[in-house]
Amino acid sequence: MCYSTVLLFTSAVWRIHNAIEFGLMIVMRHAVVPILVLVFLFESNTPAAAETRGAVPAVGTAPTNNGGQAIQVESVVLRLMEEAEVPAQEAGVVTAVAVREGQRVKVGELLAQLDDQVPRLAADAAKAKYDITHEKATNDVQIRYAQKALEVSEAELRRSTESIEKFAKSVSQSQLDVERLTVQKNRLEAEQANHEQAIAVLDMKAQENELNAARAQIARRRIAAPFDGVIVQIYLRKGEWAEPGQKALRIVNADRLKAEGFIRADDAVRIAVGKPVDLVVELGAQPQAFAGKVAFVSPEVDPITGQVRVWAEIENREGRLRPGQAAKMRVGS
Repeated sequence: MCYSTVLLFTSAVWRIHNAIEFGLMIVMRHAVVPILVLVFLFESNTPAAAETRGAVPAVGTAPTNNGGQAIQVESVVLRLMEEAEVPAQEAGVVTAVAVREGQRVKVGELLAQLDDQVPRLAADAAKAKYDITHEKATNDVQIRYAQKALEVSEAELRRSTESIEKFAKSVSQSQLDVERLTVQKNRLEAEQANHEQAIAVLDMKAQENELNAARAQIARRRIAAPFDGVIVQIYLRKGEWAEPGQKALRIVNADRLKAEGFIRADDAVRIAVGKPVDLVVELGAQPQAFAGKVAFVSPEVDPITGQVRVWAEIENREGRLRPGQAAKMRVGS
């Protein structure tokens, strides 16, 4: 009996312990949300939180030399204005890569070459056909002969007519009819010669188009620089197969850079394309200033920040600036 009583008592105590623990879990679960809300409200009312809520990229004003207010943009990033992933236009084996990374190139300069043996053979055949049609189109022997034959037959008919007027029946009527027919025949032959000459010219133009198309196929296997710049990456190597549209090389031009930043919408109305800017970049121990002009003011306002994107064009012929650098910009007003 004593042993059974102890078991019953122990079981009751364990059930009471579980019930208390479950109740505490429910209370804590419902209490977490109000506690978090209170903490958030407390922190949001602190000065630091209020400052954070109002924070936007720093844009201010500063006096200019003419007494106006300039717009100061504290966060500006330099970006490339000209860059390209130069592709292969046709499929083929890369037979040569004519440049190396870091090399400066001019617009139209050969960067890489694809196998062009087949289009060159087609161009040679088209050139031969063009030469034949060109000779036919420029050969006017038939026209000159027909014209001369017409002149002779007309002269004979004129003499016969004059002879009849002076001496009746000096030329028979049948002979006169033959001469008239000869004039008509030669006249038609002259027209036919001119017509054949016009057809020969059209045929020459058609063959010229075929020749130009064949030469264009050769040119499409020549990967050339689209603008002056520097080769920064080479994707294809000699002996590899290239597909149309596949990237072959990457070229950039850092002679002119884009200084991009954001301004308040109410300041955007005071900025027009062409306004001068002063760009300040940390180069070494001392900040350096570079002059430029506003090239673009976006017509759109970011609905979240209330700001407008703007960028200026900066000359960089000496290469002192690099894309990706951070800077500050002062826009004259």
